[in-house]
Amino acid sequence: MVTELIQSQLMDPFRIGLIMALVYTMFRTQVVTGTVIPLALGVVFVAVILPTTHGAGASSVTDAVLAGLVSNLIILGIVLALAMIIRRLRG
Repeated sequence: MVTELIQSQLMDPFRIGLIMALVYTMFRTQVVTGTVIPLALGVVFVAVILPTTHGAGASSVTDAVLAGLVSNLIILGIVLALAMIIRRLRG
């Protein structure tokens, strides 16, 4: 059940868009706010806000938030890797 929840969250375009916006904002404000704290707080915020506003479906909110943390970290790793590749190619 948790695996299915994580898989569905990994394919959620709204969640992916929020994480992409988080990474973009982090790069724009990195000098002032740093890297780790904004990313960590953003991942937790997205993991909590989506199940509480859109509903957790058949699972509990706690399960949805925990699965959201896992899926957000996976998405964040992919987006950060792509962002680093793009930044290196640009120079």
